[in-house]
Amino acid sequence: MRYNFLFLAACCGFLGVGFGAFGAHGLKSILSSEMLVVYKTGVMYQMWHALGLGLIAVLLKLSTQPKLLIWAGWSMFSGIILFSGSLYLMAISGMKWLGMITPLGGLAFLAAWLLVGIYAYQFQND
Repeated sequence: MRYNFLFLAACCGFLGVGFGAFGAHGLKSILSSEMLVVYKTGVMYQMWHALGLGLIAVLLKLSTQPKLLIWAGWSMFSGIILFSGSLYLMAISGMKWLGMITPLGGLAFLAAWLLVGIYAYQFQND
């Protein structure tokens, strides 16, 4: 299994739908409106970046020079875990200090998109 980012994208998308449904139906009456917004933000970023991870998987299959895409894929996946994961845990547990982890996930997202951009720029004339 060589860098199966499509599998990871599918798992993240599947879990994002599940977490979204859980938040809408199971947590709506439990969480404060503020923490529900935090939770929904985690779901939204997870879903968008699951799609981004899927894009990276497709590009990786087409690429003859995959190094930047591999780094981008792992960075995107790490961002999902750190960003969305910290928001889910913070919303459910109420431990606001977990919010200190969230920006690390945001940086991982930024790095992933930057790497995809650099990859695209390098091969724009191919």
